[in-house]
Amino acid sequence: MLTVICLLSIPLLGTVEANEKDTSVYEQRMALYRKTEAMTQIPWYYLAAIDQYERNSNESSSDDQLVSIMIPDEQWFGLGNSSMIKNSHIVSFFNGKGKDGNGDGKADPEQPEDVLYTMANILLEYGPSKDEVKIALWNHYKRDLTVQTIMNTAKVFKKFNRIKLTDREFPVDTNYNYTYNNNWGDRRGFGGVRIHEGSDIFADYGTPVKATTYGVVELKGWNLYGGWRIGIRDINNIYHYYAHMSSYNDNIKVGQVVQPGDTLGKVGSTGYGPPGTSGKFPPHLHYGMYQDNGEKEWSFDPYPYLSKWERMTKETN
Repeated sequence: MLTVICLLSIPLLGTVEANEKDTSVYEQRMALYRKTEAMTQIPWYYLAAIDQYERNSNESSSDDQLVSIMIPDEQWFGLGNSSMIKNSHIVSFFNGKGKDGNGDGKADPEQPEDVLYTMANILLEYGPSKDEVKIALWNHYKRDLTVQTIMNTAKVFKKFNRIKLTDREFPVDTNYNYTYNNNWGDRRGFGGVRIHEGSDIFADYGTPVKATTYGVVELKGWNLYGGWRIGIRDINNIYHYYAHMSSYNDNIKVGQVVQPGDTLGKVGSTGYGPPGTSGKFPPHLHYGMYQDNGEKEWSFDPYPYLSKWERMTKETN
């Protein structure tokens, strides 16, 4: 059994009031991360990244939830503490991981401060350095992609020194000519029958390709199907796939943090053959999105997001 913690009650509000309330939630989270960092010396951005990862992985979590980290009851209370007694001394007696982070004498999995303090202490069993945190995350989650996603998200939070990163950008420069439609799921035949896992944005050769979101470049290079392509993992456990590019921006490298609007390269028609193959189809950007839930990753239709981001981009330009 897993225990979900501290769900804030947020009523339906007008747009301005909702934005203010939304900002308040981010501020409260950041205050908790900073407090836990001061208590444990675990950098706040690791705690924020773990919380962000679980918020986007757990179906029971929501954007309104203050802290979304979930620790199994048997790990929190200890195997012999079948009554799940919250007294911090009892939890410690049964070798439970739960800690008292707010000084009330209880190790309560429904209290955000206790949960963050407990998570920080789980990390501290290995140490506060980057490599030690990675080891702790592997032993906690037992999954390479989860560790990689959390570390990437921490890298983004550290760079921008904030957790409210909600800007988005259309993936090709809207000052150029382009067209696109909803062709996710269409049949494709090259290399065997398969479905089209993305949307095609047709544009002239050399049209700038843009980062749509905050994230880290996870992959760059040639692919038989996608030609010259780039993969970016964002802070919402989503992998963004850009394919058929003609070239890359000189400063784009694996491991680099990007933000909406950063130029990644240019539209082309590469792919469907060995490295350098080009011109087997009209120039376009294949843009795909893949969600990860901590157990598996799957493609989903990017078209609704592209339509929204196109409006947002044109409104700000």
